[in-house]
Amino acid sequence: MRLSRPSLLPHRRTKKNSSAAPVPETSVCNCFMNSILQCLSNTHSLRDYCLHNSHRRDLNNNSRTNTALMEEFAKLIQTMWTLSSSEAVSPSEFKTQIQRYAPRFVGYNQQDAQEFLRFLLDGLHNEVNRVTVRPRGTVEDFDHLPDEEKGKKMWSKYLEREDSKIVDLFVGQLKSSLTCSHCGFCSTVFDPFWDLSLPIAKKGYGEVSLIDCVRLFTKEDVLDGDEKPTCYRCKARRRCTKKFTIQKFPKILVLHLKRFSEARRTSKLSTFVNFPMKDLDLREFASENSINAVYNLYAVSNHSGTTMGGHYTAYCRNPSSGEWYTFNDSRVTPMSSSQVRSSDAYVLFYELASSSRM
Repeated sequence: MRLSRPSLLPHRRTKKNSSAAPVPETSVCNCFMNSILQCLSNTHSLRDYCLHNSHRRDLNNNSRTNTALMEEFAKLIQTMWTLSSSEAVSPSEFKTQIQRYAPRFVGYNQQDAQEFLRFLLDGLHNEVNRVTVRPRGTVEDFDHLPDEEKGKKMWSKYLEREDSKIVDLFVGQLKSSLTCSHCGFCSTVFDPFWDLSLPIAKKGYGEVSLIDCVRLFTKEDVLDGDEKPTCYRCKARRRCTKKFTIQKFPKILVLHLKRFSEARRTSKLSTFVNFPMKDLDLREFASENSINAVYNLYAVSNHSGTTMGGHYTAYCRNPSSGEWYTFNDSRVTPMSSSQVRSSDAYVLFYELASSSRM
C-alpha cells in the first residue's frame, strides 16, 4: 500500500506519461484507504494543520495517553507533501495505528471508503479534542426557545464535549422537524453530522443531479402505521410528517452517494449523478436564511467495478496549484477538470466558498 502526490511547486508540472512506482499487490486490497487519505491530504486546512504541526498544541493539552493515530496521520501528510513527485509513500505506520483504533481494518480485505472515513475522522478528533474532561450529561429543556436559539444552544452543548480542529472543519448541524397531523404541533431536534448519506434519486433516464439527491434526502416523509410517533402535545401516537433541513453548514461538506444496498452490499447503483464542480448552492435546504451555503468541489473518492470486485481511486484538486490529479494507489497523473464527473463517484468533498466570492 503506497501513496504518492504531484509536486508542490507550481512551476513544475507532472508529465502526462509520468507515474510513481508500479502498484504493489497489497495496495489493491487497501485502495479504499488510499483513496480517502488522498482526499484528506488535499483538504487544504487539514493539510496545513498537519504541515505546520498545529496538531501538536492540541495533543499536548490532551490528557489522553494514546495520540499515536494523529501523530502518524500528520507524519504521513508531512511526508507526502515534502517528498519529490516521483516518490511513493508507504503508510505502514499509519495503517498499524488505524488498525489498533479500529480492528475491523486489520488485514487487506476490501472495506467501504465512507465507513473508513468516519472511523478515521472520529479517531483523529478524539486525540485532538480540546475538551480533556467531558462534563456530566445534564438534561436541559430548550423546547420553549425559538428554533434558531434552540439550535445554537444544542450546538454549544455539543462543543462542551466535542471540540477539535476536525469538528471545526467537518461537522455541521441537522434539524429534524416532526409535525403532528392531528394538532399541528411541531417538535424539533438538532443533531451534529459529519457527512450526509444521500439516496440516489431515480428517474426515467440514466442521469440525476446532485441537487435531486439532496432534495430526496430532505423531502417530507409521512410517519404512519407502526412508525407513528407519540405527539408531545396530544400525548398519543399520531400520524406525523418528518423533514430534514440544515441548521449549520460545515466548512468541509462530505456527501456520500448511497450506491450500495443497506441491507446487503450485493447490488450497486451505477447511476450517473451530475454534481457541480463550483458553486453548489444549498441555500434552499437551510433551516434559516443562510448566506454561507455555497460550496466548491475539491476531491472525489471513486468506486469502480462491482461489490464482488471493486477498486477505489481518488480525483483531487491540488490546493496549491488548483490543478486536478488522478490518484490510483501509488500512481498519480494529471487530469482535466472535465473528467472529474463520472458514474464511479462515491464520496464527494466540498469546501465552503468564501463570503467574498459569493
